[in-house]
Amino acid sequence: MTRRDRPNPVLGGLSHVALFVWAATVILPILWTFLASFKNNTEIFTDPLGLPSSVSWSSWGRAWEKANVGQYLLNSVFVVVLATAGTMLLGSMAAYVLARFSFRGNRFVYLLFVSGMVFPVFLALVPLFFVVRNLGLLDTHTGLILVYIAYSLPFTVFFLSAFFRSLPASIAEAAMIDGASHTRTFFQIMVPMAKPGLISITIFNVIGQWNQYLLPIVLLSGNVEDKWVLTQGIANISTSAGYRSDWPSLFAALTMTIIPALLVYLVFQRQIQAGLTSGALK
Repeated sequence: MTRRDRPNPVLGGLSHVALFVWAATVILPILWTFLASFKNNTEIFTDPLGLPSSVSWSSWGRAWEKANVGQYLLNSVFVVVLATAGTMLLGSMAAYVLARFSFRGNRFVYLLFVSGMVFPVFLALVPLFFVVRNLGLLDTHTGLILVYIAYSLPFTVFFLSAFFRSLPASIAEAAMIDGASHTRTFFQIMVPMAKPGLISITIFNVIGQWNQYLLPIVLLSGNVEDKWVLTQGIANISTSAGYRSDWPSLFAALTMTIIPALLVYLVFQRQIQAGLTSGALK
């Protein structure tokens, strides 16, 4: 190894410090939120950095039952599962066609999808509201699911198009020679080959849709509280309590929001990393 190829110890040390600071800024607020859910209001304000005097799950019970967090959680799971499934089905098919077939307007359609990534969602809230209302889907989970799919498609198509282009074309051509249709080639050959990329973008979509707040606020009004999703319900908890805020219950509800997304990432982190690195290497 030449002197030029040797790693710079100064840069290596600075990178480790930066990673440590970044990890601390992410982990410490989550840990503090979790511990605060076991405290009472007095402990939260008098000793915010200390440990709870006793471990009691009463605040979790209040958040689940009285604050209706359980219903919000089920609504979020229902909406995110269907929206992610629709996004992956439509996005993977569109990306495959744009990546593997040449036709007039291919580049234009691809650029339309990519342009959706740079268009701020809050600029489309007003026209989006009227479109969903005119379709009769306002204050329904169906309308929210369709908007989630449309909102997630640009990045999904952008990511998977690059991934499908990196896959060898010889296998698909051999399947076509053996008599496989385009549909069979896609679902039975190309999709399994693209599994790392599909898993990666699926997790990104799940986390992005799970944390979405603006779209539910606009498309699910206060008249349909039983259809609210988790982020919308937790925001209502913090604003409707007034001077009698139950902070432990609020932090318990926040922890309930964090845990599902955190578990999804921890379970599939190897697949996410494999998908990103394989796409980069290819």
